[in-house]
Amino acid sequence: MTAVGPFLHYFLLVVGVLGSAAVYTAAHRLFAPPPEDEADLAKLAKKELGITTAFSGLNPRGRLWDRLDLLLLKAFHLDVRLEEVHMMMGRPAKPTPLDMLHLKELMAAAMIGVFYLLTYSLPAALFGLIGFFVPDLFFSRRIRQRQTQIMRAFPTFVDLAALAIEAGLDYMNAFERILRNSKQKTELETEIGKTINEISLGYSRRDALRRLALRTGLQEVRSFVGLIIQSDELGTSLVDLLRNYAADMRFRRLNRAEKLAAQASTKMLFPLFVFIFPTVFIMMLAPMMRSLLSGGLGF
Repeated sequence: MTAVGPFLHYFLLVVGVLGSAAVYTAAHRLFAPPPEDEADLAKLAKKELGITTAFSGLNPRGRLWDRLDLLLLKAFHLDVRLEEVHMMMGRPAKPTPLDMLHLKELMAAAMIGVFYLLTYSLPAALFGLIGFFVPDLFFSRRIRQRQTQIMRAFPTFVDLAALAIEAGLDYMNAFERILRNSKQKTELETEIGKTINEISLGYSRRDALRRLALRTGLQEVRSFVGLIIQSDELGTSLVDLLRNYAADMRFRRLNRAEKLAAQASTKMLFPLFVFIFPTVFIMMLAPMMRSLLSGGLGF
């Protein structure tokens, strides 16, 4: 009876974990939108984020490592997600989407080992699976840093584009002129250069601009792309639209700076109460307390 108890406990634990994964998969497939009703941007994302570029080298009948990679990619639909994150990171040489998947697997294995060494309990060690999601924090941080660099140069780029278009250039020629005259290439200019290269390779301007919005993942860039596409379709003046948009971006950036400045005083309360005030009290009261303990008043 004593041998059956632990076995039944572990069996029910495994059944619970597998059942939770099955319920999650069923709910995801049930509430997922049908593919025929997808928006144009989602269809464009699928063309941009194919599995063939990063995971085509995995052999379903090869090594155990490859089989595990394919199982995770298929079970949790990680292929498109990892490709998207890698794209928004600027497609660096390292890590590749496959390296990102391996990092998540190794982190999960390491966390399971740490939890087991701390508790010597297999059920508690399963909580180490949260390590699979820890690298996402690092990836998100890199994406935010890149988006911050793009947004620093974006209002200036929009103003320069408006000036060049007002001088009589087409917006693509204006983009090329800005890139040629740029002394220091930023992340934004790198993405604009990719857009120009895609158009030269045969992509339509609309698809190339939408790919630009996908690669940056910024609402401001999506709005900028929408203005250009709207101007092409309706024949409206692009110069006025870009000038108003640049002014609106500067106004919102000023409001954001004022909001952060207003929050600074509140954020300073914690270090004041934890680090500064105790130090001041110690410096003021320590001589008095020493005199009181020695029998005097200190003054």
